[in-house]
Amino acid sequence: MCFLTLQNHLDLCPNMSSSATKTDNGIELSPLRSLDDFLLESARFQVPNLKDFEKWGNRVVQNLLYYQTNYFMLGLVIFTIVGVIHPTQMLVGLISFAVGVAGFSYASDAHSQITSFKQSHPLICLAIFLAAFYLLFQLVGSLLVFLLGILLPIAVSFVHASLRLRNLKNKIVNKMEMVGLKKTPMGVILETFGIEYTPFQ
Repeated sequence: MCFLTLQNHLDLCPNMSSSATKTDNGIELSPLRSLDDFLLESARFQVPNLKDFEKWGNRVVQNLLYYQTNYFMLGLVIFTIVGVIHPTQMLVGLISFAVGVAGFSYASDAHSQITSFKQSHPLICLAIFLAAFYLLFQLVGSLLVFLLGILLPIAVSFVHASLRLRNLKNKIVNKMEMVGLKKTPMGVILETFGIEYTPFQ
């Protein structure tokens, strides 16, 4: 019944899902929404009711799902712009971040060995700690540039998702995701973080 209702709506908007691409693992890439729909003339914006966190959050999640390809491309553009403006710092920051994540992962897996090494060689561990602290101090600028390239797109996407009012297409597409008729990358990300949404709220 739900599928027939959604299909009837989609028949009225045949171009809504025609440009979507499905990957081999069953995840469907959401189509790129037009600039007019995303930002220009047909787009309607309104400051959300900051006291109603549930309704505000629901709007944000639904817009993240509906405009996800636009947000991914916007993030790539902003990240690239930051990288072009500060290429060396971006590269150094990226490498430093990757090394830090790898080191943290290794430390988590080899906790007992590290504890034993610290007890056996306290002076060496102190020297390593001081060297790492000095290196981090030297690289803090590059790390901030890299984090700016990551966090700025997230902030811009969140602001747009908070202000953009939903339309009928938005609600229908998100309803399809909720009932399992389609699966998108953003839907997988939200599901991983346990974020739920109500498409027709």
